[in-house]
Amino acid sequence: MASSGDSSAEEELIIDYSRLVRICARPYFLVGGDSEDLIQEGLLGLLSAIRHYDPAKDVKFKTYAEFCIRRRLISAIKSATRFKHNPLNDYVSLESPELDESNTQGMSFLRDPEEFVIARERVNEITDCLYGSLSRFESKVLGLYLEGMSYEEMAVNVNKTPKSVDNAVQRIRKKLAQLLKNGDYQ
Repeated sequence: MASSGDSSAEEELIIDYSRLVRICARPYFLVGGDSEDLIQEGLLGLLSAIRHYDPAKDVKFKTYAEFCIRRRLISAIKSATRFKHNPLNDYVSLESPELDESNTQGMSFLRDPEEFVIARERVNEITDCLYGSLSRFESKVLGLYLEGMSYEEMAVNVNKTPKSVDNAVQRIRKKLAQLLKNGDYQ
């Protein structure tokens, strides 16, 4: 009756097999959700099983329903862990970044184009001043570091050991911290 579209028969089957849904959902975990979300997904799987079950296929309904429920649960878990929706889930402002009030801590978001130009000029001043205080080797390491290279890749590029590259990065960090602390970039 349920496969022919009888909604009261569908409801009866959902009530009868809701325990199976809970049993199937129990071992799973949904990132960013709770057990009720999994149960809802399982119920959708059960509803799909009810609507698509074919008794001529020589498979018990319970077996088919369990398969549909588990498939729906796994699909929900996979889609929750995909990185496809990260741009929507991890909010990123479309505003341009700016140094905060102390010009040293974190980034805030600009509301005014004039603030953006001033912040960009400040960053350029700091960068120019920093490069002026670095040795040739440190400047090369900083450039490679800003390109995203690993210490090993930088070491090969400058023909030095990874330890000497690490030492250069530490010196660069100290010089930058001192520069920002003293405000010598102005």
